[in-house]
Amino acid sequence: MKVARFYAPGDIRVEEAPEPVAGPGEIKIGVRNCSTCGTDVKISRHGHHHIRPPRVMGHEIAGEVAEVGEGVSGWVAGERVQVIAAIPCGSCAECLRGRMTVCPNQESMGYHYDGGFADYMIIPAKVLAVDGVNRIPDGVGFAEASVAEPLACVLNGQELARVGEGDDVVIMGSGPIGCLHVRLARSRGAGRVFLVDINAERLEMAAALVAPDAAVHGQDVVEQVLKLTEDRGADVVITAAASGAAQEQALRMAARQGRISFFGGLPKDNPIIGCDSNLVHYRELTIVGANGSSPAHNARALGLIADGSVPVSDLITHRLPLAEVLEGIDIVSRGEAIKVTIEP
Repeated sequence: MKVARFYAPGDIRVEEAPEPVAGPGEIKIGVRNCSTCGTDVKISRHGHHHIRPPRVMGHEIAGEVAEVGEGVSGWVAGERVQVIAAIPCGSCAECLRGRMTVCPNQESMGYHYDGGFADYMIIPAKVLAVDGVNRIPDGVGFAEASVAEPLACVLNGQELARVGEGDDVVIMGSGPIGCLHVRLARSRGAGRVFLVDINAERLEMAAALVAPDAAVHGQDVVEQVLKLTEDRGADVVITAAASGAAQEQALRMAARQGRISFFGGLPKDNPIIGCDSNLVHYRELTIVGANGSSPAHNARALGLIADGSVPVSDLITHRLPLAEVLEGIDIVSRGEAIKVTIEP
């Protein structure tokens, strides 16, 4: 079978590998879609401290059960499934308190375990132990199901930021995550949703798909958002980009008692931003982080796709075979796509 393995930054190889066998407590799936994201670009360029190469990449996974290991019940060959990316331990103090997104023992598919850029892959027993495999509902394709993982992260972020009825919501960043934020905010009853990006071409492409109430571009995005909100500011600002400047701008465009989600993490060598503490103090602002998703978020995200609350099929702009995964990652890095999915 073919796999795409990370060996070192700049060294990802599509190569032949033995087909795996499901061990006790495991499931083997035939991968039908594994979508790409900005994290794959970062891994390809810089590696990751959790990856011990060689490692099969890919963590937005959907496929079909091919083999059930000894001791596994409730699953049979042929079932269509979507798989979580982040694997909580399920037994630490945070997990027992229901805070699986911040499990200190969290592992990940495509990092600690071989991922979905492969014809076949093994779902570890740890994933099954935390209900991390979901049946794909009828009417949902494998490609759409693979988008449940990033949507689950978006769902976690909007729950923490309390996006709700009538809110003016600003999404900073018009990549696939930003587009999912726009659609989820709409489904949660947001009043107006504004999409912001410094990349005018990507913003135009995204806005044509997800139809925000306004697409904001330029050097004066804070002033533009204030004008759009009658100088009040936004109830919720979500920084769906790895940008310290966006985080600083978010503080300045938030309304009184506004909520700000630092959804996109910053580079580890430059994680410090300027924060006007008096803005936070006098406007009673809330700043929240957002770190991935839980197995429950994945299941609910798949449900939102299935019932049409958050359409995703039109966000998949590129479908490529496994042999072209490097081109897919490059397309993502150039900002020329909304969502690129790999079809082994």
